[in-house]
Amino acid sequence: MSAPELRPAALAIAPTLAAILAASAGVMLLASGATPSEPTRFALLLAFAPDLLIEISHFVSSILGLVLLLLAFGLRSRLDGAWWAAVISLAAAALLAIFKGLNWEETALLSVCLLLILPFHEAFHRKAALFRMEITPGWLLSAAAALAGAGLLGWWSFAHTEFADKSWMKVLADHDEAARAIRSSVAAAIVLLAIGVWRLVSTPAMPAVVDDTDPDFARVRAILVTAEDAEPGSNLALLGDKRFLFSASGETFLMFGVRGRSWIALGPPVGRRDERMELFWRFRELADAHAARAGFYGLGPEDLPDSVDLGLAIQKTGESAAVPLEAFSMAGRRREVLRRNWRKAGEGGAAFEVLPVGGALALMDEFKTISDSWLSHHAGGEKSFSMGGFDPRYVAEFPVALVRFEGQIVAFATLWTTAHKAAFSMDLMRYSDDAPKNVMDYLFVELLQWGKDEGYQAFEFGMAPLAGLEDRPLAPIMSRVGRLLYERGEEIYNFQGVRRYKDKYDPVWQPRYIAAPHKWSIPFLLADIGLLSSGGVSGLAKRPKRAAT
Repeated sequence: MSAPELRPAALAIAPTLAAILAASAGVMLLASGATPSEPTRFALLLAFAPDLLIEISHFVSSILGLVLLLLAFGLRSRLDGAWWAAVISLAAAALLAIFKGLNWEETALLSVCLLLILPFHEAFHRKAALFRMEITPGWLLSAAAALAGAGLLGWWSFAHTEFADKSWMKVLADHDEAARAIRSSVAAAIVLLAIGVWRLVSTPAMPAVVDDTDPDFARVRAILVTAEDAEPGSNLALLGDKRFLFSASGETFLMFGVRGRSWIALGPPVGRRDERMELFWRFRELADAHAARAGFYGLGPEDLPDSVDLGLAIQKTGESAAVPLEAFSMAGRRREVLRRNWRKAGEGGAAFEVLPVGGALALMDEFKTISDSWLSHHAGGEKSFSMGGFDPRYVAEFPVALVRFEGQIVAFATLWTTAHKAAFSMDLMRYSDDAPKNVMDYLFVELLQWGKDEGYQAFEFGMAPLAGLEDRPLAPIMSRVGRLLYERGEEIYNFQGVRRYKDKYDPVWQPRYIAAPHKWSIPFLLADIGLLSSGGVSGLAKRPKRAAT
């Protein structure tokens, strides 16, 4: 293969390789600073180099070693600033190695590290400032362990000399070589302590939940109105139960929820496409800095390349259905039952209408009565996080489709629309006991025609959980368990029934995924997503009210 063909693969591994090289160089500099110089070379150095230059070179080299250890974290995270800092640190350390003891081998190794990192600047595309780098407790502990190891190596080296029976303070005063090693190690330790304290006081707090009383809520609304890549589900940002990370420009957000140690991003960032990756990384690093489990839920096929770049494990959770409106037609034998149900409801007195945003406020009492009636027949309470719940303020955020029967409102649905009109979807759908038998078919058919008339390209029917998972001998264990639940778990949830109902509209099925840094954490994240969406264990335990006899 030619060099141009190999370059994409090289760019993919460059961040990990650069991190390993920087960490290795850092450990080498710490160990070198804590051990004695080779006597013959040092005597030769003293003949032409001033003592002050030797002292400064020894002192700064150890600090650069610690810096490189910490920069390895930023290099692994593809930070442009970390690449520049590593290049400068390696170049400076290579030069200083000559003036601290004619350590030409050390200079050669540092130069090789520099030359290996130098050609791959484009792999470090994140433009975040270095002070935004969330150095984790584990990374600080690793740096402290390396520093302690270098200190023990230095102690062992000097323990076998004539200075072993002297106090450290006397060694500092009496012997330049030992004093130099101690000063460099102590300086590195002080720098590490300062960085640790800085991290404690500067690590961003967990963002608070943003509801409609928060000024950031208006920013979320504004982004949703203009975002070209927003999916219908992005409107869940208006539910009032999410936390947000905003990009530096304020034109992109990532929404997430927190339960226990789980931090779960709902969908990809919304807004400018060129800011998506930075928000993905910031979320993962912020969760890591808080010792939390990071998860990304509701990702689509177009998000998989970013997930791979983030180093995440990926698991399919089901499939989402979308009906292309241009091709949808009620004609033909396949639509015979659907067409009959739709006509029967219409001829029986059903009428369809779509209220504009805010139009639902005048009818909110009627909608609440219908919603309460619907909930009384269904297990669980109001949903949240990944599903909308009935809240008057939330309902009023969207257009509302309603069905009247003999002049009375018997069903309604809130509509998730998008600025670019690539797709729209339905969130809440509630109907009363007075609704016609086939009210759902009637409402869906009318919605599809309405969307087509409004210029939308597709209607999203939402998820079919666990659909499309494979049960093969070599399939992932979670896929095999999911397939078993899909086939045998009808008492828990109507998995196959949901898929069959949506199939009669001939949708295009697209896979949906969850991604996390570790495969083993995905079951815990899915459990917490279920609890977040159901309002906790109490929400899951709610059962429908039984009719009076």
